[in-house]
Amino acid sequence: MTQITDTLLDKIRARFTQVDTCPQQGSRIFFENAGGALTLNSVVETSARYAAIADNQGRDNPGSHELVRVIAKAKDDMRVFMNAAGGQFFAGESGTELLFRLIMNACLGSPEGGTVLGSTLEHPATRSACARWAGVARQNHVLIPHDNATGTITAEAYAQAVTPETVVATIVHTSPVTGMGVDLAACAAAIREVAPDCLIIVDGIQHAAHGRIDLTAYGADGYVISPYKMFSRHGYGLAWISDRLTKLPHNSLIDGPEDNWEMGTRDTGSYATLSDVADYLEWLGGEVSGATDRREKFVAAGEAIHAHEKALTDAMIHGTGNLPGLAEIEGVTILGGADNPAREGLVSLAVDTVPSVEVVKRLNEQGIRTHLRKADHYSGNILTPLGMEACVRVSMCHYNSIGEVAKFLAVMKEIAG
Repeated sequence: MTQITDTLLDKIRARFTQVDTCPQQGSRIFFENAGGALTLNSVVETSARYAAIADNQGRDNPGSHELVRVIAKAKDDMRVFMNAAGGQFFAGESGTELLFRLIMNACLGSPEGGTVLGSTLEHPATRSACARWAGVARQNHVLIPHDNATGTITAEAYAQAVTPETVVATIVHTSPVTGMGVDLAACAAAIREVAPDCLIIVDGIQHAAHGRIDLTAYGADGYVISPYKMFSRHGYGLAWISDRLTKLPHNSLIDGPEDNWEMGTRDTGSYATLSDVADYLEWLGGEVSGATDRREKFVAAGEAIHAHEKALTDAMIHGTGNLPGLAEIEGVTILGGADNPAREGLVSLAVDTVPSVEVVKRLNEQGIRTHLRKADHYSGNILTPLGMEACVRVSMCHYNSIGEVAKFLAVMKEIAG
């Protein structure tokens, strides 16, 4: 497999909108991908085209038939991309809304007195949903402490906490604060070994942009993404649920299709943009490998994305050219440590002598977009145990360049100095 070369990187960047400029700010480097990745040009065009269509789904006319075909194709595209052997995909209001809905139905469809198991690494979408619906369903909500030093959680931690009474479990695939990935297949296997019938729900929102998803390998019952964090747009979320979860009691219309989990008519354009994302990743997989099989192209794209993002984070942490990396700049703390194999395209940091809010502001003044994470309801679960009030989140994607990292390091050297 070939790496993402400079020539290929130019082709990749040409496929995204606002890759190096902001309509309000002008020229800028985009290192805020965990807050929402850049949007494909094709997604923008598709969204405009479908916004003009008046036809509804499920009618007997050529316009409606085409809408139904587009939705079916998008679901099949996602099935191949995520390697889903069964179950179903459906769109909802947002990733957060879908996590709440899947967890609600998993809890209400499980026995009273059971345990709902999660971890302190997770986003409040899963932690809040479990706290609420475990209470309603008269179940015990247990949170496993994550490892503060590595910024992740292990299968061993789940193995020590799971019991035969565990009826629902949640796992975050990648932390949006530390940027560290989780060995999802190993965690799910550890849970299943002790509680084989447990319903496992996964927050894949932060992980999706990094390309490597294999639902068959994970053995989970639900997986949720937010497409605006995977090169599509805002306004919807996407969930996959297993056949087992599909059949649980859930909100639906009286006398309607029993397996339908969608609430009302969804936007066909949102489904169509998922096909745009799949087409892009298939193209990328063909550029970096000799694969001819579609699934193999998706796998190749994910591997190339991972390798390029590791090169970016390595350069950011250890330096590039004659510029020192963050690990060499005095007074800089890197969450999860400098050398962490679980890292996925993200570096969170703090500067001893400069408040994080000021670091973000000064980077922005130099045209470098990052994000402040505070010890609030979103990130307090990660920052408070570390004794940190805030940190700077620098999140990259495969369309970012080493040159952009170098400009960031030059500004950081000034700020920390």
